[in-house]
Amino acid sequence: GGLRGATVVDALDTLYIMELEEEFQEAKKWVEKSFDLNVNGEASLFEVNIRYIGGLLAAYYLTGEEVFKSKALELGEKLLPAFNTPTGIPRSLFSPCSGMSWSWGWASAGSSILAEFGTLHLEFLHLSELSGNPVFAEKASTSQGGVMNIRKVLNRVEKPQGLYPNFLSPVTGNWVQHHVSIGGLGDSFYEYLIKSWLMSDKKDSEAKKMYDDALEAIEKHLVKKSAGGLTYIAEWRGGILDHKMGHLACFSGGMIALGAEHAGEERKQHYVDLAAEITNTCHESYARSDTKLGPEAFRFDAGTEAMATRLSERYYILRPEVVESYMYMWRLTHDPKYRQWGWEVVKALEKHCRVEAGFSGIRDVYTTTPTHDNMQQSFFLAETLKYLYLLFCEDDVLSLDDWVFNTEAHPLPVNH
Repeated sequence: GGLRGATVVDALDTLYIMELEEEFQEAKKWVEKSFDLNVNGEASLFEVNIRYIGGLLAAYYLTGEEVFKSKALELGEKLLPAFNTPTGIPRSLFSPCSGMSWSWGWASAGSSILAEFGTLHLEFLHLSELSGNPVFAEKASTSQGGVMNIRKVLNRVEKPQGLYPNFLSPVTGNWVQHHVSIGGLGDSFYEYLIKSWLMSDKKDSEAKKMYDDALEAIEKHLVKKSAGGLTYIAEWRGGILDHKMGHLACFSGGMIALGAEHAGEERKQHYVDLAAEITNTCHESYARSDTKLGPEAFRFDAGTEAMATRLSERYYILRPEVVESYMYMWRLTHDPKYRQWGWEVVKALEKHCRVEAGFSGIRDVYTTTPTHDNMQQSFFLAETLKYLYLLFCEDDVLSLDDWVFNTEAHPLPVNH
């Protein structure tokens, strides 16, 4: 069950930006003729929003083609029932057909996930603007049942040490447990705070304050330096630090760089340096592997630095976060090492991940004869290849002054 064609929709804007005209037209035709939204089965609110709605919105803004806009709005309508909870915090899963929604079975006590309900804002504001229907913005925002409403709940609840735990009950509006992570389950919530402010042409001061306060708490409690001098962001479990960093958390170098541009003068250099240090650590996780691709998670304990110690964390599934940070760091500093690092990734992907039908993830980055996992994730075309391409483009191709990338690398216009 579930929606089809994630790769097609996720790749639309990449094809367009790369001027792959023929393939773009083929993809557009698929969206027009074959993209069926009335499917049974379950879908993740978060994944549908960032991959499908983000992909369709970006394709619309880049081309002006109405079909992308109408599909985005039609799909957006199907997400709204998930917000019918006592707090207005949406549940994680929904059925596009029946409008039912529910929580992940593995999420403690039926909770919703910070990175999921916190990563709707950019897209929902555009859905409201394009449809003329304020309901989308409200869902992301402050009126009853609304995305501003999500912020209201978050501002009301007590933050342990100023940190945001990953699990929140959509029924009570309270945290379900105190696990904090800048990697999976938390990651894009923080990214969408600074990006909401930038997308609003710096008018959304609430988002900027939430971002500044969260980053301050992260720096105070989670940012650490290893014995070997590598800066990393640890995870926090009820006050106890777990000295590991996930590949997903490697987006944070780029995020902090993006935010640094707009910090006060004295803080600006501090944040540029912090962003560079984190990005360097993520580069080390690639450089220290035999394939020159990074593991799913790497640790800083027992004498190990920036390497996976567990078998279950040694895989690479074509993730984009490290090259995403290279792209932002390049645009911010124009230090040639970022392009050099990006080119190392291109060569490693060609060597270890290219297969007959496309590209595949690998099961162990620490062997030069890796086994393929036989999967090409849709984010490889949406994000990994797009960020690598932009790293080698001029700065005016999707200028950061005019575009904000959603967490699936789909460009949305700044509201000038």
